[in-house]
Amino acid sequence: MAGRHLDLGRIEEALQSLAAVVPSIHDELGAPHDLLDAEVIRNMLAGYTLVERLVVEGIDMFAMGQHRHMLELNRIALCGEHELTEYAGHVEATERRFYEERYAGVEDVVGWYREHEHRSVWDKAAGVYTRVLSEPQLFIEGNQRTGALLMSYVLMRGGEAPFVLNAFNATEYFRTSAAICGIRKNSLTALVRFPGIQWRLSRFLRRERDTRYLLPPRAPAGTSAADSAALHSGQQ
Repeated sequence: MAGRHLDLGRIEEALQSLAAVVPSIHDELGAPHDLLDAEVIRNMLAGYTLVERLVVEGIDMFAMGQHRHMLELNRIALCGEHELTEYAGHVEATERRFYEERYAGVEDVVGWYREHEHRSVWDKAAGVYTRVLSEPQLFIEGNQRTGALLMSYVLMRGGEAPFVLNAFNATEYFRTSAAICGIRKNSLTALVRFPGIQWRLSRFLRRERDTRYLLPPRAPAGTSAADSAALHSGQQ
């Protein structure tokens, strides 16, 4: 699936279904409301488009010299396709934090990923998300949105479908995110609680696996409709 393209229409439907229930979910969890309007959905779709491109082009965001793509993912998740000049101050501050903060920067995330490359794709996605969200967080803003996109990137590079929030899985996702946000990296609490949280998140991601967010494989030129259908069924 690493070369597969995303069904952005289906992803948009999922996010729109979520928008209607987000206020009630946040009320249930006692969390501040995170607006999920048309602009946020547009920005997330642009983020998924970037994830797809990075995966199809074989770019490893965790490799030296490629970390800047995580910053770009965060910028798009927050600002969409707006001109950089509109958010220049925020972008510069985020970049400083990303590269320079000893316990909040990208080296923490990359270091964890490299140390756990032998683990399943579900475990790696869950671990990366935990490192992004725990305190100090990787980005100044948009850590949950960017974290969801980073999980999708890890999953797709490992041959799986992306993770997409919808009205049915959002409560568990937000509850898990809230638990992670309250824990400081490299603390005794993190040492005790992170393994259990990551295990639950890994199971959650595996359970939410949905290949409907991927378009059918593109048949080679000259392939008949019947052969194309057979190819698609064999990929499910």
